[in-house]
Amino acid sequence: MKLNSERFALPFFRRSLIGAAVLALCAGPALAVNPFVVKDIRVEGIQRTEAGTVFSYLPVRVGETFNDEKSIAAIKALYATGFFKDVRLEEEKGVLVVLVEERPAIATVDFTGTKEFEKDVLVKALKEIGVGETKIFDKASVDRAEQELKRQYLSHGLYGVKITTTVTPIERNRVTVMFNVDEGEVARIKQISIVGNKTFSDKELREVLQLGTSGWFTWYTKADQYSKTKLTGDIESIKSFYLNRGYLEANVESTQVSITPDKKDIYLTINITEGEKYTVSAIKLEGEMFGREDELKELVRLRPGQTYSGDLLTLSNKLISDRMGTFGYAFANVNANPEIDREKRQVAFTFFVDPGKRAYVRRMNIAGNTTTRDEVIRREFRQFEGSWYDGNKIKMSRDRVDRLGYFKEVTIDTPEAQGTSDQVDVNLTVTEKPTGNFLIGGSFSQAEKFTFTASIQQANFAGSGNTVGMELNTSDYSRTIALSHMNPYFTEDGVSQQFELYLRTLNPPALNQGTYKVKQTGGRVNYGVPFSETDTVYFGVGLERTTIETDITSPTRYQDYVRQITGIESGIGTATTNALPLTAAWQRDSRDSAITPSAGRYQRFNIELDLAGDTKYYRAIYNQEWYRPLTNKITLALRGELDYGQGIKGSPYPVFKNFYGGGIGSVRGYLSQSLGVVDRNGDAVGGAKRIIGNAELQMPFPGSGTDRSLRWFGFADAGQVYSEDQKMRLNELRYSAGLGVSWISPVGPLKLSYAKPLNAKPGDRLERFQFQMGTGF
Repeated sequence: MKLNSERFALPFFRRSLIGAAVLALCAGPALAVNPFVVKDIRVEGIQRTEAGTVFSYLPVRVGETFNDEKSIAAIKALYATGFFKDVRLEEEKGVLVVLVEERPAIATVDFTGTKEFEKDVLVKALKEIGVGETKIFDKASVDRAEQELKRQYLSHGLYGVKITTTVTPIERNRVTVMFNVDEGEVARIKQISIVGNKTFSDKELREVLQLGTSGWFTWYTKADQYSKTKLTGDIESIKSFYLNRGYLEANVESTQVSITPDKKDIYLTINITEGEKYTVSAIKLEGEMFGREDELKELVRLRPGQTYSGDLLTLSNKLISDRMGTFGYAFANVNANPEIDREKRQVAFTFFVDPGKRAYVRRMNIAGNTTTRDEVIRREFRQFEGSWYDGNKIKMSRDRVDRLGYFKEVTIDTPEAQGTSDQVDVNLTVTEKPTGNFLIGGSFSQAEKFTFTASIQQANFAGSGNTVGMELNTSDYSRTIALSHMNPYFTEDGVSQQFELYLRTLNPPALNQGTYKVKQTGGRVNYGVPFSETDTVYFGVGLERTTIETDITSPTRYQDYVRQITGIESGIGTATTNALPLTAAWQRDSRDSAITPSAGRYQRFNIELDLAGDTKYYRAIYNQEWYRPLTNKITLALRGELDYGQGIKGSPYPVFKNFYGGGIGSVRGYLSQSLGVVDRNGDAVGGAKRIIGNAELQMPFPGSGTDRSLRWFGFADAGQVYSEDQKMRLNELRYSAGLGVSWISPVGPLKLSYAKPLNAKPGDRLERFQFQMGTGF
């Protein structure tokens, strides 16, 4: 029964409407309800909400007196939950009756016409702002969701987008929400105008911008699609461009963005004030430096008389701060204050060093390792809990974890520990990548009948850090059975152990070579002993039995080897040798990553020596890789390898230990394993000596963002293979140059290259396009 001001003074009806008093009290003459003692509370109208939820919001309990103050509080509280679109309170013989009408729940959210975004991404994004399955339907939230969708489309250059939202009621007080999207055509940047630049041309400045007009690759990079975020980044890029060239007061005053009426073309204008070019006049350091002023001053990359550079200033601040971090001052603050002399166009800097409190590490936390065990990561840490903070050790810990090769990404941060002023937590987060390689295949032919090939290698077996491998090949031309295992922590001190057992038979029929057969059976065991954070020494021993069979068509090199081993003048027959090769190696690895390095160096020297066996030879290999970041996106990678083998005490160098050259990993543009001395059939059979050199400029692939695993590169290669009796002459090197793409794919590293041989000679076998899976460099 409804109450109004005239009837309110009458006695209560059996069921009096108390809720109406709320509006009456707020809008008109003061109304009041007759207080009563609540004998019971009953909730009516609920379908999904539990009665207990309603009771929890009521400011009154059974046995208490209900009055106008509590009625107002009850209605406000129930409306505030957002669950109900109508609330009424009634009294019936001392029973407080709560009548509610629930808001509908959202059953589904769907989209039509969306091509620019994945539906799953949109569903997740809208759910975060309150529009999603099982959420309470709210018209205001749906309107916000529609505006957010439009904003996302505008950020992708789709200014003609139209969105229509349809809400359809269904059974059980639910609704479906459908966003009908007409994306329209993408608006593209037609012109970028730069105003105010005098020192640098429009072309020079446009090269630093992410945004640009349509071109060959903009279909992929989408650089011609306007984005406010990209424009903000471009403004900072222009400022940095000027600051790094001495223009201390350069600024982007304003930008104008205009779009044509048909919403297809965008015109962008950037207004610049260049200012004057400044040189550095003086550098000073002040603050608490613990007597290390000279040491810290050496870290300043700006020098008096030098043109001012914003990047060098930032780098100087970072180097000083990082250096203080190695003494335990994790919160060191370094600020460079400029003193500008506009008449002389000079600027002096005073670096104020505030070390703050010395900090120590409270906890070392690991996250993201779904497969790899914590201990596998934690044993690479060089910063320990409870010890003083050391920036170098923290970086070293990150690099060592990244060099494991188990993770696609490794990041580390050092937040201040909550509730303390002198402690930090070190949080290391990893992103797992597939570390297993599995290949299986089979074929049938008249020559070989059925062949089966399978190989498996797990570099992080069951998350233990151990590497387990097995290879099986039943081809008549190349049969292999091999088992291997490597434990990088055979002892707690980090001594590694690796062993391998194998049976390999090679009987090649192709490439115009004559037939021959090489069968090897053996095994080896190897140990690695770390002597520093980057240096490891390896030593091992192997046992190998090799049988070579030749006939009249076999390559000369193989016939000569059989002749020298057996004394058979014709060189046609079978030669069997037993070898007990000893191996020793030194390795230094300071790369920041084993998978996608951008800084550091890798060196390895390996020697293999057989004195006790029949072969009597030595084989030395020196390999070096060097990486240096030229910019935050471009890395210079250099690789060199020098290999040398020779027989001892008059014994011939084993032909089956020959080095080969050509193809990815050595000199691209030349057929794999085709360089060096050739036999009478014109086929290369390798040699005892080899020189390889590679240079790459590595850059992220356009559109790959921060993904380090996908890169393209320009390269130059050089190399050659020499026989045991040849001198290693540099004028015989083969050269090539070209472009390539590398990707750490889910099935293993993939590298594609297109090379142009620069000095190919008659008889060289060329192959311009090459690809390979499983290569590292």
